[in-house]
Amino acid sequence: MRIDVISIFPEYLAALDLSLIGKARRDGLLQLQVHDLRGWTTDRHRTVDDTPTGGGAGMVMKPEPWAQALADVAGAADGLPGGAAADGARRPVLIVPSPAGEVFTQATAYELAGEEHLVFACGRYEGIDERVLEWAAEQYTVRPMSLGDYVLNGGEVAVLAMVEAVGRLVPGVVGNPESLVEESHSDGLLEYPVYTKPALWRDRAVPEVLLSGNHAAIARWRRDEQLRRTARRRPDLLERLDPAVLDKGDRAVLAALGWSVGVDGLRPGPGAGLGAGNEAVAE
Repeated sequence: MRIDVISIFPEYLAALDLSLIGKARRDGLLQLQVHDLRGWTTDRHRTVDDTPTGGGAGMVMKPEPWAQALADVAGAADGLPGGAAADGARRPVLIVPSPAGEVFTQATAYELAGEEHLVFACGRYEGIDERVLEWAAEQYTVRPMSLGDYVLNGGEVAVLAMVEAVGRLVPGVVGNPESLVEESHSDGLLEYPVYTKPALWRDRAVPEVLLSGNHAAIARWRRDEQLRRTARRRPDLLERLDPAVLDKGDRAVLAALGWSVGVDGLRPGPGAGLGAGNEAVAE
């Protein structure tokens, strides 16, 4: 996979040299390049912003440096990569972090991990001139994306999160691929609690079932804890869960938590998710 990041603060992305993403870069699993947008300016002040048309507070990022940067990063000398689209290859995906974008989720990460080329455009100030996105859409798949309902100073923090979320799903980046299957959001639920040695720490014991050696019982406990934790922390995820994936044990746990399961989905009753049933550890 090829990933390009364009920013006026390329040093902000230095963390991409660390941990598993950094190792994946060194091993050639990820071809990841960070570019300084100011390298595509033409004035001696290396200006990348100007006042907003129509008035208002703040500054807006100028379109021409972005157009030149996107053209060059995509590998074309005279514009966006017409050759890539012409020969049937998939378009590169241009991701623009923005509080006005679609919400980035684990499902999005899996989707993007299947792409060949991702380009991240880190906006600053009040954002990038909208015409850049319109122009880029002629050859790119343009996807403004948000980490959540809040505002950051720039796109770099969001890009760090998205690159890590996507990059770790590329085959070979994570040593044990089975660990990806049981994570939060991989099946629509939050992950179950995890423990390690010692079995007793500061008068707190790990759940006995985890010491039993009974793999079926452990699997059932972990599934139950996924349901309980999701009901407490993210009941909205339960409401989106497909009832068809629930077995008899799942339905019993949900019923104890005050949830009803119908053909049209899950619905909370009075007091749902407030701790009914047997919970493992207070969190």
